Amino acid sequence: MDPVLFLQIGGALKWVGIVLLPLFLLPLAALIAPGAVADIAKRLIALIDRLTGYAGSAAIASALLLVFFQLVVVVLRYAFGVSFTWLNELVIYAFAAMFMLGAAAALRDDDHVRVDILRPRFGAAGRNWIELAGIYLFLFPIMIRILTTGEQGLARSWSLLEGSRESDGLPFLYLFKTLVPAFAVLMLAQGLSEALKAALRLTGRLEEATPPSATEGAHGA
Repeated sequence: MDPVLFLQIGGALKWVGIVLLPLFLLPLAALIAPGAVADIAKRLIALIDRLTGYAGSAAIASALLLVFFQLVVVVLRYAFGVSFTWLNELVIYAFAAMFMLGAAAALRDDDHVRVDILRPRFGAAGRNWIELAGIYLFLFPIMIRILTTGEQGLARSWSLLEGSRESDGLPFLYLFKTLVPAFAVLMLAQGLSEALKAALRLTGRLEEATPPSATEGAHGA
């Protein structure tokens, strides 16, 4: 298959991303004019959360494959004394896919580790403002940076249909490298969803999330 085709697809996707950039202002619009954008925001939230769920399912499948591949590696190595580079690389690929594809689902479900010890002490409005500030000041810039800095290397990898450096390795290293921008895109999308949820909660258009202290108490019980 012609690698130029993939580069053209990548270029088209880049322009699609540029066109969609104004969507990231939607949470701010929801704060200013909630009545005008609330319905659109809720539909977008549902769409993004659904897509993130599909990515989370792929992450779960990757975790199961990781266990299987690692088990095969151990059995072959210690029972038969043989090892295959391509099989070891499958373990690495599955491990990477599990985290890269599952990160957005973890963000959706509030399963990421939070180091802010002050956040649970704020009221609902304070937590929502912190969520918005964190997404706009940290998540969005970092993910956009990941996308822009890796563009050239990824384009080269796809143009060469880059494979493993080992002779008996997997022939699709370019797919492995594509997990990085896929991770960034998924996190940007889910970050937009979380920002919209926070904005709608602040304007009373969405039910408040369960406070962290209540969640911790339920887990403790």
